[in-house]
Amino acid sequence: MEQLLQTIAGYLNGNDIFTVNTLGMYWDGFVNTVQLVFISLLIGLALAVPLAIGRGSPLKLVSKSIWLYTYIFRGTPLLIQLYLAYYGFAFVPGIQDSWLWFFVQDPLYPALFAFTLNTAAYTTEIFHGAIKSTAKGEIEAARAFGMSKAMMMRRIILPSAFRRALPAYGNEVIFMLHASAIASVVTIMDLTGAAYYVYSRFYAPFPAFIFVAFIYMALSFSIQGFFRHLEKRLLVHLKPNNR
Repeated sequence: MEQLLQTIAGYLNGNDIFTVNTLGMYWDGFVNTVQLVFISLLIGLALAVPLAIGRGSPLKLVSKSIWLYTYIFRGTPLLIQLYLAYYGFAFVPGIQDSWLWFFVQDPLYPALFAFTLNTAAYTTEIFHGAIKSTAKGEIEAARAFGMSKAMMMRRIILPSAFRRALPAYGNEVIFMLHASAIASVVTIMDLTGAAYYVYSRFYAPFPAFIFVAFIYMALSFSIQGFFRHLEKRLLVHLKPNNR
């Protein structure tokens, strides 16, 4: 252990890896990581809400189609999905002559496509489970007030399901942040890509990757803190009243 610490200290002292140039690369990687994760989560959440509702549809064609989509994307590695989106679309006949060619030229779009479909699949199942666990008393009370199915879904079921799904969805957000580390395999300069660049330039793997690990940890704990605060605000009615 002492030898390991001495090695790390030697890297830090002997290699000027934290220059303005390398810190700028880390910053660009940080921005690209946050953008990729935030946009994919935002679009994925927008897709997951109607998909979760359709997942419980009495129409077998609708519910089974959504189940198949979630089964495929939850049952295969995200890295494989990213490879298919990045390398596979280039071989689609006629795509080079269509307006979709921009989608293949910039690696950000295939990565965003794969990440969005992956997180939408997981979020759909999270929300579907939360919708299914809605208390029957809440539904009966809504019906007693004469609410339609659409109004009941909008005012009663979805808000209640969102509160129950919040802890699981917070874990999904952190999972997507960690999974974004694979974006560098398709030439996106994210945090991991910046660390690999610093490592390849200065041959200093410990400082390069440990620095990025601390950034990921800071982001993860910030997200965790945000969701805990949100849970306290939205689930305050579930706390026992000691008065």
